[in-house]
Amino acid sequence: MDAQKMGQAMGLAAPVMLAYVSIGIPCGVMEAQVGFTPLTAFLFSGTYYSGAGQFMVPNLWMAGASLFSIVLSVSFVTTRQLLYSTAFAPYLAGEGRMRTLGFAALVTDETFGVNLDRYASGEGWDSTRAIVVNVACMLSWALANALGAALGSVVDMPIDVLSFGMTAIFICLLMGQPASRTTAVVAGCAAAGVALCKLLGWGGVSIFVGAVLGVVCGVLFEEGTGHDVA
Repeated sequence: MDAQKMGQAMGLAAPVMLAYVSIGIPCGVMEAQVGFTPLTAFLFSGTYYSGAGQFMVPNLWMAGASLFSIVLSVSFVTTRQLLYSTAFAPYLAGEGRMRTLGFAALVTDETFGVNLDRYASGEGWDSTRAIVVNVACMLSWALANALGAALGSVVDMPIDVLSFGMTAIFICLLMGQPASRTTAVVAGCAAAGVALCKLLGWGGVSIFVGAVLGVVCGVLFEEGTGHDVA
């Protein structure tokens, strides 16, 4: 890759990288509270690459959730990334399997938007620059998590405030959805499911139950109305 293309890819990645640093450090601090070292946080961030999912792990662990509940909840939340990777299939049709796999493994909400916009622009965006964007963003996230884990082991930070980061991520994801009746039904039922689980003392599975309930209610609502009315 020539310097011009590398500069273009890094220029597009830079805003995402800065954003990842701002939320990666609090995530690392929380990971330190459940025993992550900076190296563990870095490796975890590079192999399991999901902002919302990584916030969930220490939150659920400190809440006393079982490993089974944590795996189910995190897996459910991150299934959207399968759809992101699938959306790039037409653009990567001529690429080798390993390159395609490497690209798909590093797609997140933000890099999905950056790369899809470039591919759709018809300006000759290629997989090499797309992978540079993905890798640069992943490294910024992993390094920020490692820094947060290092800080969390030596500096006393308000965990209650930091733990709101996960809630904030879900609020951002919700605000990015279409303003429709289906969205309202899904959000309302999911919130009700979480609240009910908390009241029953099932805090460990509350997020998973709420997510499943929201999706099921949304599907039933659309089936019952025949279409979604904004």
